Amino acid sequence: MSMFSRLAEQKIEEAIRNGELDQSPYAGKSLPIDDLSHIPEDLRMSYRLLKNSGYIPEEIVLHKECVRLVDLIHACGNDGEKEQHLEQLNEKRLRLQLLLEQRGLGSSGVFEQYELQIKKQLTE
Repeated sequence: MSMFSRLAEQKIEEAIRNGELDQSPYAGKSLPIDDLSHIPEDLRMSYRLLKNSGYIPEEIVLHKECVRLVDLIHACGNDGEKEQHLEQLNEKRLRLQLLLEQRGLGSSGVFEQYELQIKKQLTE
């Protein structure tokens, strides 16, 4: 065990003895798992920084909205509503495609691989 690991362990044990961690929202519970396995390895740190700062990139928001609209379309029984959702979906997809091209992300091999992994997870 490295010197830094031992020092960190000592500080944690000291905080536990002093009751400093009793007020934590996760006191007595497991910490939530921050699963970034679906994100390419070279992008994980940047995504973690963005997530921890409360920032969600617009392309992620648009992608989530597209997924939500697809779900709505599949669940929709009314043809009028379905057409409305399809129109919204097409607008979101176009905006997403334009945004990715503007940022130079549409042609990156890493993002193509990431997109394939996302699609695979969404269809399983």
